[in-house]
Amino acid sequence: MCGRFVITSPPAAVRQIFGYLEQPNFPPRHNIAPTQPIPVVIVENGIRHFRLMRWGLLPSWVKDPRKFALLINARSETAAEKPAFKNAIRRRRCLIPADGYYEWQAAEKRKRPHFIHRRDGQPMGLAGLAETWTGPNGEELDTVAIVTAPASADLAVLHHRVPVTIAPADFERWLDCRDDSAEGVMALLVAPQEGEFVWHEVSTRVNRVANDDAQLILPITAEERAAEAPKPAKKATPRKPAPAASDDGQGSLF
Repeated sequence: MCGRFVITSPPAAVRQIFGYLEQPNFPPRHNIAPTQPIPVVIVENGIRHFRLMRWGLLPSWVKDPRKFALLINARSETAAEKPAFKNAIRRRRCLIPADGYYEWQAAEKRKRPHFIHRRDGQPMGLAGLAETWTGPNGEELDTVAIVTAPASADLAVLHHRVPVTIAPADFERWLDCRDDSAEGVMALLVAPQEGEFVWHEVSTRVNRVANDDAQLILPITAEERAAEAPKPAKKATPRKPAPAASDDGQGSLF
């Protein structure tokens, strides 16, 4: 799955790779979380555009967002049939620029975060599905979910699912929704090839959304790991029984 990701490449480099019209100047982000606005590349009227969308897809038919589950990921195997995604995968496919993402591996009775990125260090385009939700007062909200697939054997040691990455040579194919069909792109919704990605353990500071700095993606040091290790539980000291109170025959409320 994908629950946190980063984008650290300079805006000019991202624009060159993804080929959108706008020239946005956005800061590096090291801990992007659901419900936050994220950069999205989408084709409108035959031209690629840069947009900001809320991470957490909201289908157009939802009446009350407060009663609808947050959809941050869409399973590749069922996206074409699920009511929440079947229109988006036909008509609103998009790309989400990223330089890596985080995954938590269960170990030592707690989950340890890892930073995962391409072996060659290049940015990647995560497969996304977008929807515009219109509220009762005419307000509009652009939202997006990241498509996931079963993990390849190497990445499966961290988690059984991974975000789908679209190769630059397939950007145009993925973004082209003119035929109002997903049949031609379903073959793209697979895990990366074994060896394409590498990873390392990072500090649990990433668990806190408020932390967003370049230190988050660095390999954890031995000192940090020791400081984050679970502390052994203290044995409870048995309490001595209280001395019996003397009874003067008058009783007591306290």
